[in-house]
Amino acid sequence: MANLKYEIVETVGIISEGAKGWNKELNLISWNDREPKYDLRDWDQNHQKMGKGITLSKEELIQLKKVLNEMDLN
Repeated sequence: MANLKYEIVETVGIISEGAKGWNKELNLISWNDREPKYDLRDWDQNHQKMGKGITLSKEELIQLKKVLNEMDLN
């Protein structure tokens, strides 16, 4: 696997904490010196190791928020 360069520009929030110390986090991340995007994935405590995740543009995140707001979660 090629080396990935990343910079966590902003930690938006922790979604959940795993039993092994990893957190599912929503962050604003610059991947390989590109424009930062919103990213949801599991991270170890030191942000050195990561799990699979999903990366969203601001527009995609706005649309996801609309979809989630329309859901009936009762």
